[in-house]
Amino acid sequence: MSNFEKQLEKVKTATGFIAALDQSGGSTPKALGLYGVTEDAWSNDDGMFDVVHQMRTRIITSPSFGGNRILGAILFENTMDREIEGQSTASYLWNVKNVAPFLKVDKGLADEENGAQVMNPMPGLPALLDKAKANGIFGTKMRSVIKQANAAGVKAIADQQFEVGKQIIAVGLIPIIEPEVDIHCPDKAEAENLLHVAIMEHLNSLGSDDLVMLKLTLPEQDNLYADCIAHPNVVRVVALSGGYSREEANDRLSRNNGMVASFSRALSEGLSAQQTEEEFDAMLDASIGAITAASST
Repeated sequence: MSNFEKQLEKVKTATGFIAALDQSGGSTPKALGLYGVTEDAWSNDDGMFDVVHQMRTRIITSPSFGGNRILGAILFENTMDREIEGQSTASYLWNVKNVAPFLKVDKGLADEENGAQVMNPMPGLPALLDKAKANGIFGTKMRSVIKQANAAGVKAIADQQFEVGKQIIAVGLIPIIEPEVDIHCPDKAEAENLLHVAIMEHLNSLGSDDLVMLKLTLPEQDNLYADCIAHPNVVRVVALSGGYSREEANDRLSRNNGMVASFSRALSEGLSAQQTEEEFDAMLDASIGAITAASST
């Protein structure tokens, strides 16, 4: 089996969840602040990315972080371009930790229109996908956000996600399609119902060999996405924490059978630069354990 086939089998069938380690330039200062590192620790973007890579390296190299509970890890491009213990981050993840590497490929969000924020244009996507393939990346992730239960906005999000997803499939990578519904959306359940219908229409129009993953907000109606999970074109449906605390995210996740976590902030909650290695590993181990348990229902 090729690495890709081994990774596909793991992501599709193994127990565990996806670690989202892909905070980009805009969200990195907040992530570092929660980790106990303030903005006086760097003087420019390069310095900031050095600091965040130290944080991510600490998580990835921790004894608590491994393929027995982690299916995959989503990286920011800057992280893919760097090394951990002398090898590329993606190579280290797979060859040392048995964790499939994913790459965040979107370039942020456009301004809100019809209650939704589609993705900014991605003119550099073909080159980035080639680079990802050369780095041994298994799949990609791209995020857009639904703020209102507006049919036109939801359709625009779903159409764009699957259109770009097909470009990613065409180069031999697995796209994680992430049409997030904002947890503060005033009519969240209705927005999710609209999205569910749109996703199923797109899934049913895919070719038999076209494989995607879905990353979705934990829904108001438990098991709303059961038919997405069962769909033959879907490798896995993962859940974003979306601003819920880890406790609430895990509680909601445990009620959605077959859905597994892809948490970012909820994964790193409680980790601190000031912790000793023992304290850090213990906190990360407890976090990974709780998220794995919630992902196993």
